[in-house]
Amino acid sequence: MNIDGDLDVTRIGYGAMRLADPAIWQGPADRRSALSVLRRAVELGVNFVDTSDAYSLGANEELIAEALHPYADDLVIATKAGVTRPTPEAWVPLGRPEYLKQQAELSLRRLRLDRIDLFYLHRVDPQVPLADQIGALAELRQEGKIRHIGLSEVSVGQLAEATAIAPIAAVQNMYNLATREHEDVVDYAEKEGIAFVPFFPIATGDHARPDSPLAAIASAAGATPAQVALAWLLRRSSTMVPIPGTSSVAHLEENVGALRVTLTDAQYDELSTLT
Repeated sequence: MNIDGDLDVTRIGYGAMRLADPAIWQGPADRRSALSVLRRAVELGVNFVDTSDAYSLGANEELIAEALHPYADDLVIATKAGVTRPTPEAWVPLGRPEYLKQQAELSLRRLRLDRIDLFYLHRVDPQVPLADQIGALAELRQEGKIRHIGLSEVSVGQLAEATAIAPIAAVQNMYNLATREHEDVVDYAEKEGIAFVPFFPIATGDHARPDSPLAAIASAAGATPAQVALAWLLRRSSTMVPIPGTSSVAHLEENVGALRVTLTDAQYDELSTLT
């Protein structure tokens, strides 16, 4: 998959959110495990890693740098700014231009980068004009501090409004077999050549039952239900780039294996009708 003409990424990336917060690690083994997952992802050919300044209050970005720096020439790292975490459960949008610029500078430092390949507005702040939020990212792009702009959890209307201000390379919304509220965004992104990066891509809800159509299709395809869920996403749109996250090397290898799963037309159609 090519993002905005100059970022070639594997069609399954890695979402680093699920790596444990260092504040709750039980000892050195947890840290080693997190580093191992990141390094194994790159060994498997994954070259698209997703993080955020809000994951572990920046420690997630530092972990990626510890594991992977100096970075391979083709490694694409995406991060985000635009939410605060006053408590672990609270995600509060904050899109003031000065804050977004400050957080970009901090992400550059933590990731040990001179330029961030893909920088998302993590959430649209309803208290700040969207033009101001996108304008701040456009200024960072003009300054050479970020390469491409992305948006997260947006509607078609917001995406269209943003693209009138600055080029938008990617949109990251929740989307999976069980959660399809953003069908119109998937279609709009494909039509406009914008990467659609679904987070929580393997969430299958009730479809995870052993007697479900998903399980039957997985058995027939010689794959796991998680692999089939990812394979369905890959076929759903040519600009789809799922970023499944895991803290397990075994699950990581399983997820990347979805690239080898081919669904028949009948299997794809059956999965597409699930609700």
